[in-house]
Amino acid sequence: MKPTLLRLLPLLALAFAPPAAPAAEKSAAPAFANEGERIRAALTAADDERLAATKAGDAARLGAILSDDLHYTHSSGKVDTKASLIASLASKASVYESFDYKKRTFTLIGSGIATMTGRVITKVGPPGKPNELDLSFLAIWREENGKWRFLAWQSCKMPAPVAAK
Repeated sequence: MKPTLLRLLPLLALAFAPPAAPAAEKSAAPAFANEGERIRAALTAADDERLAATKAGDAARLGAILSDDLHYTHSSGKVDTKASLIASLASKASVYESFDYKKRTFTLIGSGIATMTGRVITKVGPPGKPNELDLSFLAIWREENGKWRFLAWQSCKMPAPVAAK
């Protein structure tokens, strides 16, 4: 080969190589995935705290995790605000004995807003007389002043399985 062609080979190789993504693009995807994982972990911890505070009927803990704008629709159709839900749980008028998630999925739908969907088996009722409920639910979490707060809940009872004939 001629000396000038040898000097041009590295330049030709670069010219025909696939373009490299800018550094910001390369790091954007992993950073987003890590951020999403971090947010889902924070939401899981917040929901676990909500469940513990609900079972304990702890007004202070519930006050810290529930949004002031809470709209809680029970599977019976009864609607609670933050104040009425805390009053009911703290007075033990309603006692949640257990929560057994069959499915719980968090989906980030915007900046500081996430849905939680799934299915849960819960035991709730007056003290000593719990009903076991199989619920499908949709909940909304909102980031307020840097903390995830429980904003809304809507659930419905799942029908009992039909016996095989």
